Amino acid sequence: MTDLFDDAEFGDDEELKSKTQIKREMHALQELGNKLLQQKKEVLDRLDLNAEMRAAIEEMKRIKSHEARRRHLQYIGKLMRDVDVDQVREMVDRQEAGTQAYVRHFHQLEVWRDRLLESDDHLAAFAEEYPSADRQHLRQLLRNARREIELNKPPAAARKLFKYIRELAEAN
Repeated sequence: MTDLFDDAEFGDDEELKSKTQIKREMHALQELGNKLLQQKKEVLDRLDLNAEMRAAIEEMKRIKSHEARRRHLQYIGKLMRDVDVDQVREMVDRQEAGTQAYVRHFHQLEVWRDRLLESDDHLAAFAEEYPSADRQHLRQLLRNARREIELNKPPAAARKLFKYIRELAEAN
């Protein structure tokens, strides 16, 4: 008796996908395409995108209608099939990770500013963390910022303090 489904005719490595799985993959490509739309031109130039994809990205910037944007995003998802998805995903992940790291660093600097404004008890820990800090200048900035807080003035000195802390962090 002959086998109706000969393995030579249907490759073992060929897997059948359900309709749901295909839809999930298309939605993932659309989401990746949407993230691609949010990238700067310099970042997009580093990617190996075909002319049709570049034109679709430019076209999306001009579309205002919600429904038209949704349909165009589906089109971009379709075009994503012909793009090196791994390269695009890696670039988007790198960009997002860099942004998250920057935000985390920025928040740490804000915490330092708030601690220093609370009391002088944190000055020693700050000086240990940033040994190149000019303590006299730092105390003057703190005095001015605290005076502004007491008088309910706009936080110009607090901004100067934060700028100084950021400069010290970038120098380290």
